[in-house]
Amino acid sequence: MLENSPATPSNLPMGLSSAEAGRLLAEHGPNEVAEPRRNPLTALLGNFWAPVPWMLEAAVLLQALTGAYLEAAVIAGLLLFNAALSFAQGRRADTALAALKSRLALTASVRRDGAWLTLPAREIVPGDLVKLSLGAIVPADVRLASGNVLLDQSMITGESLPIDAGIGAISYAGSMVRRGEAQALVIATGARTYSGRAAELVRIAHGPSAEQSAILRVVRNLAVFNGFVLLLMIGYAREHDMPVTHLIALTLTVILATVPVALPATFTLATALGAQSLARRGVLPTRLSAVHEAAAMDVLCADKTGTLTQNQLHVSAVRAFGSDSMVSVLALAAATSSEGGKDAVDSAIRLAAHESGAAPLPIRRFVPFDPARKASEALIWQDGAEWVVMKGAYSALAAVTTVPPEAARMTDELAADGNRVLAVACGPMGALHIAGLVALSDSPRDDAAPLITELVNLGVATVMVTGDAAATAETIAHAVGIDGNICPAGSIPTQVAPDDYAVFAGVFPEDKFRLVKAFQKGGHTVGMCGDGANDAPALRQAQIGIAVATATDVAKAAAGLVLTEPGLGGIVTAIKEGRATFQRILTYTMNALLRKVELVLFLAAGLLMTGHAVLTPMLMVLLLVVNDFLTMSLTTDRAHPSPRPELWRIGPVSAAAVLLGLVKLVFLIGVLAFGHFELNLEIEPLRTLAFFTMVIDAQITVYTVRERRRMWSSMPGGWVLASSALDISIGTLVALTGWLTPPLNALLLMEIAGAAALFAILFDALKAPLFKWLGIA
Repeated sequence: MLENSPATPSNLPMGLSSAEAGRLLAEHGPNEVAEPRRNPLTALLGNFWAPVPWMLEAAVLLQALTGAYLEAAVIAGLLLFNAALSFAQGRRADTALAALKSRLALTASVRRDGAWLTLPAREIVPGDLVKLSLGAIVPADVRLASGNVLLDQSMITGESLPIDAGIGAISYAGSMVRRGEAQALVIATGARTYSGRAAELVRIAHGPSAEQSAILRVVRNLAVFNGFVLLLMIGYAREHDMPVTHLIALTLTVILATVPVALPATFTLATALGAQSLARRGVLPTRLSAVHEAAAMDVLCADKTGTLTQNQLHVSAVRAFGSDSMVSVLALAAATSSEGGKDAVDSAIRLAAHESGAAPLPIRRFVPFDPARKASEALIWQDGAEWVVMKGAYSALAAVTTVPPEAARMTDELAADGNRVLAVACGPMGALHIAGLVALSDSPRDDAAPLITELVNLGVATVMVTGDAAATAETIAHAVGIDGNICPAGSIPTQVAPDDYAVFAGVFPEDKFRLVKAFQKGGHTVGMCGDGANDAPALRQAQIGIAVATATDVAKAAAGLVLTEPGLGGIVTAIKEGRATFQRILTYTMNALLRKVELVLFLAAGLLMTGHAVLTPMLMVLLLVVNDFLTMSLTTDRAHPSPRPELWRIGPVSAAAVLLGLVKLVFLIGVLAFGHFELNLEIEPLRTLAFFTMVIDAQITVYTVRERRRMWSSMPGGWVLASSALDISIGTLVALTGWLTPPLNALLLMEIAGAAALFAILFDALKAPLFKWLGIA
């Protein structure tokens, strides 16, 4: 029941005027702390300290020790170019995330010029009066002037348990309001706050994604495989008395063939482009990895309110019992509703009371909605005595009040029509009776049903999660096309599948965490919608936490995606963009792995055929530039989202790379054998032939692997075509002019290109069924 908290003082501050606030803002500065920025020079130098740069640095050192200073300089140039590119892409990603972060800036409810306004938290100044409501982040250091709240200050002070705070209590910037409502005076802002962390309340993660880690493991395995092949090559070369200088050149060539030079930059670029694309369409990723996580989601726990419905609550019916009238019931309900807060239920009730002409009741004390008690309360002066007024779930009030005989039946009837039903009780302390019922309606969104169907077609099972009663939930679920069993309130199993239940009714925020874990225990990748502070644990636990358009600051900070528009449209957009980004990265990765396999095996076959390395380190560096870097354009290619959730299946991807690499090796060895045995080319022009063949071979890889079906099923993107043309032009120019290697005649180059075109058709015919067999969509 109502707690014995002090009454609100009559001299409660009325807040600042706009003029006073402007003067104080100029004096104290914005309510923010400048974020520490990493020194750009340190960031740039960091790109020289990683496995890929180490391999290039080792190649530079070996070349310099053998006196090949030109080759050492060229490889050093490649090293510098790779570092600069990685640095540039990293800065681009940081800039993109900073832009997203600015759109997630905190706001606060502030009293200015006698009215409550929602302002950016950075505009708060000392002396401001702010409202602290359930789910809010305290925007500055404050002293409570009225009300009572439960504060979670664990992130600031390290205290593990929330604390009760009343009038006069100090609350620090960054604390979370777990329960209650209060008004507070700002006493310190920005760098003067206790924590000095007001600008970091919304965190954006920069950690590597699981996808990057998985692919880098594949590349490391590939390095082990190539290292084993290199050892065999060295053994063969020593057995045939290859000079040490030639052996070093061979070793360097194989090392360079193994280096996935552009892979890290490609991952960053593709994901940053995906995040920017989502932001343009109203979905804000709070970390880059959220783009990939959306691609993998196969279960979506969708909030009813604001996601499946219009989030426009209105009072649809009022039922009064005994001597009470509908107007008096609305007046009582309004007395237990927060004024100026963000609660949609309270706002709808206060509006209905005002429109009905109900006179405001004199409120002596007010206790906002408490999830634990499922009710809000007020103490009013009625008929010369103090009365308690309660508003909340019918089941909660029925347990502590006198219930009219028709109340239960009316509650069920209203709920069956899809309404959310609240009971209103009043009376002297210890003698409360239910005075009436207030039904609130939130109609299903027009786009909810077709979007649910689209999610099903994308392989994402959608379940509805709501705090409403089962009857209300069933009506709304059926209207939007979610059909299935309803999980009774309070009985979420420890492991669950979408086929078990389609609707979870009577769910409170703390139940969502258990629901996410139950789906995850069943092996699912879960997306969870949330809007309140108590949803934060579930949003963090889910692989992809989704803060809906009306979410609190705490929910936004915990989520991986923040929607700026109501409904499921943003979630569908995130899934499609995530899967398209996945496909682009998968295409580049398979291109890279396939080329690494065939390059090293080609070098080994060439050694066996000619007794020499058929590519020099210089030619290998040039191949890395024209192939690895130019094919980064695949990150902008047209990509079709898969009709099913995307997970990295390392085995099939590696198997495809090896098998296709062996197929292409037949073509490469055939061309090399033609030049060596039929044309009797010496080793130097034979290297030119090998180089040009590898350039053309890379085009086969790009245009066949980019399309999982036949290669002509879709048109490549403009940047892909442009980079391919540049790639071929560079390769042809080198082979014709004799730059770095002896020239070949144009007719021979045309014959190789023609043979490659014919082989590409055969290769594509083999690729399509192989992808289907391995399950690569």
